[in-house]
Amino acid sequence: MKTYDIDVQRLKSVRHDHHGVIELAADIAVLPRSARDEDASSSTLRVPVEHARTLLLLLKQQLAELDKLQPRSRRSGRA
Repeated sequence: MKTYDIDVQRLKSVRHDHHGVIELAADIAVLPRSARDEDASSSTLRVPVEHARTLLLLLKQQLAELDKLQPRSRRSGRA
C-alpha cells in the first residue's frame, strides 16, 4: 500500500448527499511518504488548528442536518 503526507491548505466547503456521504472540498498538497518515516504503514493528514476547528464545526452542522432527515427512532442517542 502506498502512503502519503496530506497537507490541508484551505477548506472550501462541506456538503452531504442523501446516500450518507459527507464531501469535503479543500486545497491540499499530497506527497508520497518515504519508507524511512517512523509510521510508514499509514498516510498522515495534517490540518492547521484553525482549519481543524472550522472542520469540526462544519462536520457537526452536516451531521445535525443528516439527523433531521432520519426518523426519530433511527437517530443516534435519541428515542
